Amino acid sequence: MTDIATPRLPAAGDPAPALVLPDDTGTIQELAAQRGGWVVLFFYPKDFTSGCTTEVCDFRDRGSAFRELGAVVWGVSVLDSDSKARFKAEHGLDYPLLADEDHAVAERWGVWVEKHNYGRTTMGVGRTTFLVDPEGRIARVWPKVSVEGHAGQVLEALRQSMGRG
Repeated sequence: MTDIATPRLPAAGDPAPALVLPDDTGTIQELAAQRGGWVVLFFYPKDFTSGCTTEVCDFRDRGSAFRELGAVVWGVSVLDSDSKARFKAEHGLDYPLLADEDHAVAERWGVWVEKHNYGRTTMGVGRTTFLVDPEGRIARVWPKVSVEGHAGQVLEALRQSMGRG
């Protein structure tokens, strides 16, 4: 029997792991550069799939509310910047999608996980969202996200974390 270590998700209070990735335009985005503001960081499995489309559009539809609170929203998944640009354009997204092609960031954040589908075992991104506070610490974690209404839950948690809930 193979002993596969379960990746450890950062927990509330932990420093956010490093994140430096190209976005849908090829511009390098760095989490450390966002210090002083709130960041919603959601990891999703793959561009152009139904659940991921629902999730990115839900964050898009609530984008003005996140911006009014001064929060930045970033979506992260595998596939390259070109795929991210097409996905973003197709759905009119108003926030960056980050390309983690080698899944190194997903591994660092504990979201590169074993998945089971139709009797096959593969590795992939586990749908997970993190709220990062202005000091660069994890404020909230949503593991194994269900996409319906998720962006609303994150928005409400952001308001509560800011004392506006």
